[in-house]
Amino acid sequence: MTKDLLKYIAVQEDDGVRLDSILKNKLNLSRRIITGMKKNNSIYVNGEAAFTNLKVKKGDEISVNLLKDESQNIEAQNIPIEIVFEDADLLIVNKQPGMVVHPTKGHPIGTLSNGVIYHWRQRNENTIVRLVNRLDRDTSGLVMIAKNQFCHQAMAKQMDNNTVEKIYCTVVHGILDKNDGTIDQPIDRPFYDSIKREVMEKGQRAVTHYKTIEILNDASLLEVRLETGKTHQIRVHLSFLGHPLYGDTLYGEENDDAQYIKRQALHAYKLSFNHPRTGEKMTVTADIPEDINVLIQKLREKHI
Repeated sequence: MTKDLLKYIAVQEDDGVRLDSILKNKLNLSRRIITGMKKNNSIYVNGEAAFTNLKVKKGDEISVNLLKDESQNIEAQNIPIEIVFEDADLLIVNKQPGMVVHPTKGHPIGTLSNGVIYHWRQRNENTIVRLVNRLDRDTSGLVMIAKNQFCHQAMAKQMDNNTVEKIYCTVVHGILDKNDGTIDQPIDRPFYDSIKREVMEKGQRAVTHYKTIEILNDASLLEVRLETGKTHQIRVHLSFLGHPLYGDTLYGEENDDAQYIKRQALHAYKLSFNHPRTGEKMTVTADIPEDINVLIQKLREKHI
């Protein structure tokens, strides 16, 4: 049970402070989480269940039980998932291209989440899928999933504060005018139920930083860092510059990309963040997948 406990030892400045204030300001728990823990009697002082109006003393060990009996309407399926990192709070997987992240009406099974639920049930972990980030079906790479409400809240806050570094690699048509730069252009749907997004004056601000890693034959391998996280942001922004992603049938031009790659050449290969429980700076990576490596090699050898 130790791994499910979030602990804090009261210091001198905490002496006489109410427990709920400690939970909020020292353990960074939201009011909603605290309310749920009160209902489940999941808050302890020195190993004994405690009310949140208790006044804390220096040296008191405050702990909250993050384990919660939860259920989710996602079928457990024996789908292979590539685990990059896992502990009591986080699961980070390298999603394969062609896989939907979470069940939808059109894709109720066969998703990454179905495989994650199966993995946890095999380990007797009764938790639910709380996605910290998402990727398009045909984008490969790192997906972060919180294993408890505390972790999900903490990582969502880091995302909102732009302290999670999200790095992608992509292959685009043509050679960019500058080796590196920033695209700061607003994005929105042209109409309500459009799948496609566009750069629009009245859209939401979106910022993408790019750097050329290698110039290929009339193509470029780029490293891209997202400052914001709008749907299809990288694909929209690079298409707007006149350099659509290889294999991108939604934002690309009429071309013969299918002979090179069967999906958009986009891979989320690095995440850097502060661990929600320990505060430790962490960086996880996922190798460039085979189909993008093959694409890069073909473009190196291409005669124009």
